[in-house]
Amino acid sequence: QVQLAESGGGLVQAGGSLRLSCAASGRTFSNYAMGWFRQAPGKEREFVAAISWSGDTTNYADSVKGRFTISRANAMNTVYLQMNSLKPEDTAVYHCAARRSIYSNLYTSVGEYTYWGQGTQVTVSS
Repeated sequence: QVQLAESGGGLVQAGGSLRLSCAASGRTFSNYAMGWFRQAPGKEREFVAAISWSGDTTNYADSVKGRFTISRANAMNTVYLQMNSLKPEDTAVYHCAARRSIYSNLYTSVGEYTYWGQGTQVTVSS
C-alpha cells in the first residue's frame, strides 16, 4: 500500500502561483511513477502532469504546458507541482497518483494509476 497526501492548495488571483506537494508513505517511493490530475465540479478527472520514477522524463497536458512543472525528490518521498500564471479555468481539486514502475514510462490516464490522494482544492479568482 502507498498512502498519498496532498498539500499546498488555496485561493489565488489569476496570474499568481502555487506549489502543490504530495507526500508518499508505505513503500519505496522511487519504485513509483507519479502523476497529477485535477477534477472540476461536474467534470471528469483529467490528466495534468506525469513524472517517471527517476524524474528524468515528464509529460504535461497541453492546457498547462509551459505554466506548470512537475518534479520529485525521492529522498523526501515527495512529488511537487509548481503552477505559474494560473487561470480561473485551473480551478479544481488536484490529486496526486502513483503506480509501480521502474521504467521511464509516463502514464496519463486515470486507469493506469493504483493509488490516489484525497486531493487539495485550488481556486483561481479572476
